Amino acid sequence: MKHSPILPLAFSIFFLTLFLLVQARHHSHTKHKHSHSHKSSKHSSPARPSPPHNENNNNASGVLDVRTFGAIGDGKTDDTESFKMAWDTACQSESAVNAILVPQGFSFLIQSTIFTGPCQSVMVLKVDGTLMPPDGPESWPKNNSRHQWLVFYRINGMSMEGSGLIDGRGEKWWDLPCKPHKGPNGTTLPGPCDSPIAIRFFMSSNLTVQGLRVKNSPQFHFRFDGCKNVHIESIYITSPKLSPNTDGIHIENTNDVKIYNSVISNGDDCVSIGSGCNDVDIKNITCGPGHGISIGSLGNHNSRACVSNIMVRDSLIKVTENGVRIKTWQGGSGSVSGVTFNNIHMVSVRNPIIIDQFYCLTKDCTNKSSAVSVSNIVYTNIKGTYDIRSPPMRFSCSDSVPCTNLTLSEIELLPAQGDIVHDPFCWNAYGDLETLTIPPVSCLLEGTPQSVLDFDITRC
Repeated sequence: MKHSPILPLAFSIFFLTLFLLVQARHHSHTKHKHSHSHKSSKHSSPARPSPPHNENNNNASGVLDVRTFGAIGDGKTDDTESFKMAWDTACQSESAVNAILVPQGFSFLIQSTIFTGPCQSVMVLKVDGTLMPPDGPESWPKNNSRHQWLVFYRINGMSMEGSGLIDGRGEKWWDLPCKPHKGPNGTTLPGPCDSPIAIRFFMSSNLTVQGLRVKNSPQFHFRFDGCKNVHIESIYITSPKLSPNTDGIHIENTNDVKIYNSVISNGDDCVSIGSGCNDVDIKNITCGPGHGISIGSLGNHNSRACVSNIMVRDSLIKVTENGVRIKTWQGGSGSVSGVTFNNIHMVSVRNPIIIDQFYCLTKDCTNKSSAVSVSNIVYTNIKGTYDIRSPPMRFSCSDSVPCTNLTLSEIELLPAQGDIVHDPFCWNAYGDLETLTIPPVSCLLEGTPQSVLDFDITRC
């Protein structure tokens, strides 16, 4: 049979086309594999958790991830140097805002460290993971300060924020025998007693702390010294009721402070206001357990103290040793004036309203003729229940420098247990009632004593 010449030609064209298609598909697949492999090698880092790649330790959003500087975040490795490098890089950058990221899901161990300014621009420390110090006095390096853990010094413009946790790991510090009630039979014994403040801002301005959880500081959780324009918003501070000296927020020589919408429970004052503070606004705080919200102590070691223009309002204080308190030592000088406590609800609080000008931590304090003056204090709309171990109101004022211009209105404090309403206590306290109070206050003196008219209050 004779074959047509067209048929072999058709078969040849078909096989040639099939071969070219297979080669083209193979070449395309090989190129894709090569490109993917190159990208992976750029990011791989088997020795530590792999951070996102960013040129010059900086990603497109201007955020510096501490892992980029070598931080491990396993809760065991010392990551102090990595944090220092991240801080120095951000601090020296001329970008408008420089953010350091502590990423979620990692726990970073940091030694006692001072982060120093001034910086070129606004700093942001975004804590979404966990920060922690060495675990207790035995783990604390002997050449490191035991007075403080994380210090921010001479910073103008900084925000500490995030959804993470700062864990002070204070349990072993609280058990030192020098701490109150920690020695045999509840005694306090001599010996090393320095314990670190968790977070301290020193000589800094334009500061924001927002959204953080802070727990179990060895001593104060936050301390602000010599600072200006401080805004604390929506933070949660917690430590056990019997943890000693664990004030939530302490301010000293610090002005223009706003503390809003926060929850604080600890073993000491929720907020304590020291000497040299003015223009402080505290609003919507839930405090307790603890020792309440305090101005002082002031005038220790015969020192001069000046505090003015303080507002505490719209807050809840529950199951605390004190409610709103002013405490001063005998022998001091200066003044506390222009203080308002407004719209505060008390729940089973011992000493809901207290001024104590005889503050003393031992039983051997001697009477002295000088004192920090307390005047122009307003209490309004303070209601709730009190612990019957102490009177609902206590105004214990200096013999030589009485309290003056105390104003009370809309006070309703009932016993948390039983039906007997206890009388307030007054000593050398002058003031007025703008409304009837529960319980009735009949012990305030009227007018202004001559000793106060002669007192040189202008020293502040």
